[in-house]
Amino acid sequence: MSYSDKPLTCRDCGEQFMFTAGEQEFYAEKGFENEPTRCQGCRQNRKNSSRRGGGPREMHSVTCSECGKTAEVPFLPRGDKPVYCSDCYEKK
Repeated sequence: MSYSDKPLTCRDCGEQFMFTAGEQEFYAEKGFENEPTRCQGCRQNRKNSSRRGGGPREMHSVTCSECGKTAEVPFLPRGDKPVYCSDCYEKK
C-alpha cells in the first residue's frame, strides 16, 4: 500500500501536525487502527504528566541482594524478593 503525508489536528492544542507516510506505514505494520490524535509535543507532555501527577518518581534506597551496594529503585521493596542494583539487574 502507498502512503502519503497527511495533515491532522491535535486534539489538545488544536495545531496541525503531519502524520507522515513513514509513521502511517509503522502504524499499519503494528496493526494500529487509529490515527494519532495529538501532536508530538502534546504526546510528550501527556506522557510526562501521567507519572503520578506529573512529578518525579519516588525512589527508595535499598541494598543490592547480589553485590551489597546501595541502590535506588522506583518501588517500595516488600522484603520477600531480592532487589538488585542496576549493574546486577543487567547481568540477570
